[in-house]
Amino acid sequence: MSTNLPTQHHEAPDSEDRPSAAFTRVPPNNLDAERAVLGSLILSGTRNTASHRYFGEILDTGLTQEEYYLPAHGTTHRAIRALHEAGGPVDAITLAAHLTRTGELTRVGGAAYLHTLVQAVPTAANGVEYAEIVRAKAFRRAVIEAAQRILQYAYSEEGDENEVRELVEQQLTEIIAGTPGLHEAPPTVDDLYLDFVADLEDIQNGKKTGLTYGFADLDAVTSGMHPGNVTVIAAKSGVGKSTLALNTAVAAAKSGAKVMFSSLEMSAVELMQKITAAEGKIALHHMTHQGLLTPEGWETVRRLGPDLFRSLPLRVYRPDGAALGNIASAARACARDGGLDLVVLDYLQLVETAQSRTVTREQAVAGVSRGLKNLSVQLGCHVIALSQLNDDGLMRESRAIKNDATVVIVVQRPDVDDKESARAGEVDFVIEKNRYGPSGVRVTAAAQLHYSRFIDMTQT
Repeated sequence: MSTNLPTQHHEAPDSEDRPSAAFTRVPPNNLDAERAVLGSLILSGTRNTASHRYFGEILDTGLTQEEYYLPAHGTTHRAIRALHEAGGPVDAITLAAHLTRTGELTRVGGAAYLHTLVQAVPTAANGVEYAEIVRAKAFRRAVIEAAQRILQYAYSEEGDENEVRELVEQQLTEIIAGTPGLHEAPPTVDDLYLDFVADLEDIQNGKKTGLTYGFADLDAVTSGMHPGNVTVIAAKSGVGKSTLALNTAVAAAKSGAKVMFSSLEMSAVELMQKITAAEGKIALHHMTHQGLLTPEGWETVRRLGPDLFRSLPLRVYRPDGAALGNIASAARACARDGGLDLVVLDYLQLVETAQSRTVTREQAVAGVSRGLKNLSVQLGCHVIALSQLNDDGLMRESRAIKNDATVVIVVQRPDVDDKESARAGEVDFVIEKNRYGPSGVRVTAAAQLHYSRFIDMTQT
């Protein structure tokens, strides 16, 4: 049967003018194993079937699109993951439909080739072994590429000895970190006990606390923000959920936490304006309208550069696209470059999701919510995800979002609906869910939105 796929290039005859055999040999690959992995994923991709557990086991190997030698196979792998993360079934038919929508079906060999992948696999139970073969070949290719980069840099005579050493260390570190292999068996409770006791002593003695939200009462109720957990901040439009999230991001960064703030609504300039207003106590509209910034305001802006921004471990990410993969990729880059303690996403419903007739909006958002939870665990960081409330006060697509959250904070301002409210200038943080503490608690703070900030009542 014709597969319509590009054929593998074979090694060309030797030639005297070739600089090195390392640049001309066919890189290590195993296309049979690649086909077997994809076939196993398609066979086991439907939920509530006996073989579906193999699907998760294959993904747990860490195999990525980039590790396939044949680009068409990598594209197919990415499409399978997209269908799965959107909550839909994965089989040859749904996969072909997805690839048709993305305009990639012909590129991967057509619908017939997808069925060929399935027919080539006797059982999905061996999918993990197939995936490890693919990863092992990819690892060898990465070693070759790293060695070539080192050789090219060494031959170029660029840089000094220290720069050459740094490049070699970086390349070798990345190679070692990417070594493929099956996961080891999890530790027993006996292995965990001593670390647990040490951790418990630190908590009881006040040596270990979570990242601060920037509000003393909120920290006391929730015990702060901890790695592997998700906080959802929910509010109606215009109440101030973005302000709260940005205030928290800055407070955590000022305490030494490494933070990435990803906004799908505001530009980097708008975010800098809001941070400057809050930290410098400059009226926000003075910075957004011509001629309103006073000499004293200009001096404050100048002072914040060396006094705050130069040392604040806060990164602002404004993605070109709004897919979860873009945000996760940026977070992983931050984790590699100095570490990452907190990710803030503004806001959840703006994240792009895969479109499918078989996937509801709630299922799509559930996939994003689960992806953020997984990201917090994988990177060992805390995630704050903002969520929009409907006019009836219910969170959009709320069930899945609440299930994945450790803490749910609903922001309410009495003076939004009642302009004559006696509590004008106040804001309530209602703790609707608190996995490690009391829920139903209402924490009150002061709203100073002209400075784009909320502060503890004791600071007023």
